[in-house]
Amino acid sequence: MTIPHWLRECIENSDQDQESEPGENVLTFPKRTEPSGNDGQSAIDLVYQAAEVVGNLHHNARETEIRAQILCRTAQEKLLVAERRAESAENALNLAESRSASAEAKLSAAELRAKNAETRARELEQALTLIEDAIRTRLLGERQGAYGSRPVATA
Repeated sequence: MTIPHWLRECIENSDQDQESEPGENVLTFPKRTEPSGNDGQSAIDLVYQAAEVVGNLHHNARETEIRAQILCRTAQEKLLVAERRAESAENALNLAESRSASAEAKLSAAELRAKNAETRARELEQALTLIEDAIRTRLLGERQGAYGSRPVATA
């Protein structure tokens, strides 16, 4: 059996491409070093070589896919940990804000109590001053009565 003309051209073009562009990511079939008298066997050998190359490509693709899945799982786990940390930080912030609001409310209440106490203290001081003035006036008035024309009250 002879190699079809199109397959022979592909092999020749592959050889030329490899020589002209060595940096390309091109897969090539290994060259036969010994001439073969049986073209059918050569074709079968080429088919097996092609199958081996395709199998290697599938194997490499599967390994790449597995590595990509592992990377995705790792990234997903890291994302979940980061989300949990962000949630914890947000909860801590909410707690701190709540405590701050509570402290502000307590401070406002304490300030109001202090203001009310100051007001009561002033009122009591005024009342005490009025009582002192009343006592002085009454005592002085009674003393003036004892020394003056008014009679002294007896108990």
